[in-house]
Amino acid sequence: MRLGRIGYINCYPVYGAIDRNVVAAPGELVTGTPAELNDLLVAGELDVSVISAVEYARHARDLVLLPELAISCDGPVRSVMLLSRRTVGQLDGRTVLLTASSRTSVALLELLCREVWKIRPRFAEARAEASDLDHLAKLPHDAVLVIGDPALLLAARGAYPEVVDLGDAWKRWTGLPFVFAVWAAQRAADPGAVQRAHQALLASRAWGLAHLDDLAAAAARATGIAVPACREYLAGLDYALTYKHLAGLTDFFRRLAADGIVPDGSLQFLHVA
Repeated sequence: MRLGRIGYINCYPVYGAIDRNVVAAPGELVTGTPAELNDLLVAGELDVSVISAVEYARHARDLVLLPELAISCDGPVRSVMLLSRRTVGQLDGRTVLLTASSRTSVALLELLCREVWKIRPRFAEARAEASDLDHLAKLPHDAVLVIGDPALLLAARGAYPEVVDLGDAWKRWTGLPFVFAVWAAQRAADPGAVQRAHQALLASRAWGLAHLDDLAAAAARATGIAVPACREYLAGLDYALTYKHLAGLTDFFRRLAADGIVPDGSLQFLHVA
């Protein structure tokens, strides 16, 4: 059993107990960026992994969703940010750099540009991990989409006068939560092993949500961001997948399917006895 996990601090509440051996690891852990884990799961190199919501939709025939588990927000997310030197309305025809690390965030930004802000920027992909931020600043651009720890770090620098939180923008538009990532398994994976992994993740999440102070301190050590800011960030994320989250997820998929970005379909969950 190979289990994918994102190295960003937003996954600390889900994997913290596994990392500390409070919950037994259900298999080999493979750490990567969201985009790397997307590709590894789809390629069959991972049995279970967190996966960008849009990539699940594109490959739903080969995957099953794990119930009750997601990375979402119901308002500001704080780590999926459009940082701009101009107001959003002034970005029409201007260059916006897109993180290469998250396909769901890119799809959401493109959707907001088309349907809400009515602008057509020129998009260019760029690496935007924490180690890339100094190089990123030297690239010609008017705005940049960054996610995860790099978004928290870059926003804290205050280098961009305009900051748009994409979770908040979605909430204002639709009134619904936004699901950035889900956990999924290969359909061909051993069902018993997948169920054990699912139960381990749920148990680890329960421990993590009860120990956010400890996780915030660890996140501060890993990123250099102040402990209170890390605590506020982790507490503002939602790791459930309830009916209201599914309403937001299916609304997002419906809009993307209407534009031909993902195939039309239905959500298929792992059968839990």
